[in-house]
Amino acid sequence: MSTGGSAKADASARPTPASLDDEAVLLVGHGSRRERSNEQVRTLAARLEDRLGIPVDAAFLELAAPSITDAIAGLAPTVSQITVVQLSLFAASHVKNDVPLAIERARAAHEGTAIRNGAHLGVHPAILDLLDDRARTVEADLGLGRAENDLACVLCSRGSSDPDSNADVHKLARLLYEGRAFDRVEASFIGVTEPRLEDTLHTLAKDRPDGVVVLPYMLGDGVLTQRIRDRTREFDAEYPYVEAAAGDPLGTDSRLLDVLGDRWQEGRTGSVAMSCDTCKYKVELEGYEEDAGGARAMLRALTHQESHADRENVDDDPHAHDAPADHVAVCTNQTCAADGAPAVLERLRQEVRDSSNCDARITRSSCLGQCGDGPMVAVYPDGVWYGGVGSDDAERIVSSHLDRERIVSDLVEETL
Repeated sequence: MSTGGSAKADASARPTPASLDDEAVLLVGHGSRRERSNEQVRTLAARLEDRLGIPVDAAFLELAAPSITDAIAGLAPTVSQITVVQLSLFAASHVKNDVPLAIERARAAHEGTAIRNGAHLGVHPAILDLLDDRARTVEADLGLGRAENDLACVLCSRGSSDPDSNADVHKLARLLYEGRAFDRVEASFIGVTEPRLEDTLHTLAKDRPDGVVVLPYMLGDGVLTQRIRDRTREFDAEYPYVEAAAGDPLGTDSRLLDVLGDRWQEGRTGSVAMSCDTCKYKVELEGYEEDAGGARAMLRALTHQESHADRENVDDDPHAHDAPADHVAVCTNQTCAADGAPAVLERLRQEVRDSSNCDARITRSSCLGQCGDGPMVAVYPDGVWYGGVGSDDAERIVSSHLDRERIVSDLVEETL
């Protein structure tokens, strides 16, 4: 989760830790026949490199060069870890199928390089702030204001054949509505699925609002964005009693770097959390029954079975699903993150990997309710909570508590 604008600015000003010297990022965009759209990806990659202080290259799924495999081939000889960050708004087939497949092929070709896969942009506070600003620009152009006028907003996305992706558009629209004084915020689509933009606009006209702000939820100013503008212009002409206009796409706004920075941190620390509970590749959703349990899911299941097979002794041949002796949770919520929790998380994981004695799993946690006393680290089943933990304290927690069951007393915040 983002630590907020001021924390981000402070973090970008700090010198790059030595541990990042052998690391690179690959920013993956879709690719377009319009070079202007491809330049947007390259521009964001260059700005992200300035923000993170490590190499960031751009790659594309199709229609532009370099491909993911070619870009990784160029980076692999120079670094030991590459984190792929996906410049996709929502998780549909490209995020769930195409990028992971390209990464698996790259891993097979470059076994000496750790290649980690980060998440898509998704729903993020920085994106909500950006959309809010886009809406206020349109309001100013129309001469309207939310406090004085009955104002509706339409968030218009491309639309997908993946229901989970479409559901996130509705979630983003609802979050944009909360606390922002719009009379209504509706989710709509320019293609593939419903409700279509023209239908949503005509329905809104029945309530006779003073104005309608249409926000194209697109990265670039391409064909679909222009189509949204055209539909909005047609609506504005058809209903003279409603002022309507469309805003600009996300573009290369600096707030996207906040999102990409968070997705990079999640990817490089193995903390990516996808919204898979309602994914059509995992469960049967009405109308998508043929997609669930398909060829890709079966191949994954067959591969995964090999990890469980032929284990006569679990202790001698442990598996990632086996319960560890200790579970360590590190709060990476806003306050703890600003105080250095991500570095603590990574250092703990490294110390556990280097230890030959402890059996522990290190995971990130949301707020532990001790804001101001962090970074907080909770060790279970012992129920010991450590406060004010720095990255240098991670070695003591592992070597003393996890290795030898000796509590690090000067760090104890409380015991449960």
